[in-house]
Order: sequence, then C-alpha cells, then structure tokens
Amino acid sequence: MRSFEKTLEAGIFASRWLLAPFFVGLILAILVLLAKFMKELFELITNVWTAGAGEFDSVISILTLVDTALIASLLLIIVFSGYENFVSKIGVGVHEDRPAWMGKVGFADLKLKLIGAIVAISAVELLKAFLVSSQYTNEQLAWKVGIHFTFVLSGVFFAITDWISESRKRDH
Repeated sequence: MRSFEKTLEAGIFASRWLLAPFFVGLILAILVLLAKFMKELFELITNVWTAGAGEFDSVISILTLVDTALIASLLLIIVFSGYENFVSKIGVGVHEDRPAWMGKVGFADLKLKLIGAIVAISAVELLKAFLVSSQYTNEQLAWKVGIHFTFVLSGVFFAITDWISESRKRDH
C-alpha cells in the first residue's frame, strides 16, 4: 500500500507540469500583444501628419499603447510567478537582468499585483472613454465607472484580507 501511495504522490507532484503549456500560451499572448502594440504605434506615427485626425486621437492611441504595455507586463508577471510558484524554479542564477521581485512573489502578492494591474488598465480605459464621452450614452459611462469602482473595491478588499491574514500569522 505504501508503494501505491508513493506512486500516487509522485504522479500528483509531476502533474504540476500540466500548467507549463498555460504559461507558454501566455507568452504567445504577449507576442500577439506586441503585434497589436506595433500596429497601434505605426498608426500613431502615421496619423500625426493626417489632417483628419480627431482632437483626442493621438492621446487615445497613446493610452492604448500604455494599456497594451500594462497587459503584457501583467502577463509576464503571471508567467514568472505562476511558473515559479506552481511548476518549478526558474534557474537563471544570479543573472544581472533577473527582476528583483522574481522568486519572491507569492500567491497573495500575485493576487495584489493582478488586481492592481486590472485597476490601472480599467483606469486607462475609463480615461479613454471620457476623452470621447460624446460617443457614449450616460448609461454606458455610468457602467464603465461602476465597473472600475468595483475593481477598485475588489483591490481594497483583497489588500484588507491579506493584511488580516498576515496579522494573524504574526500573532501566532
């Protein structure tokens, strides 16, 4: 029976590698975002000299670039920390370009980074909507504000629950 248990536990432990393709998929998604970023950047540069460009088109295009960069950064954080937390340590040693946070982002930290990035992305989207608010109804804008507020509240609640959890750990 002990042999069966060891085999089962080894299989369960090895199953963590089933997550690796998800992280590879997220890296491919970053490549897709890079293509979108380059397309938007090209349009921004070419539209600078276009007479028919709208009042806020350049600002909205730049905000779209910021938004895309935030999403790509978020995906990279998820890939690094998710892989290291659930699959295997990334063995690059003491590489000079190794991010300082790499290997130190636990699940709670990842959750806070994720909600922080979502709030930032939502804020950028909200700013873009307000710049062209005439294209939206008041109800649509209210929904956008409500959704953003929900993300902000979620972030605050995540931070509070993590703070409570850490306080309890320190007390015991």
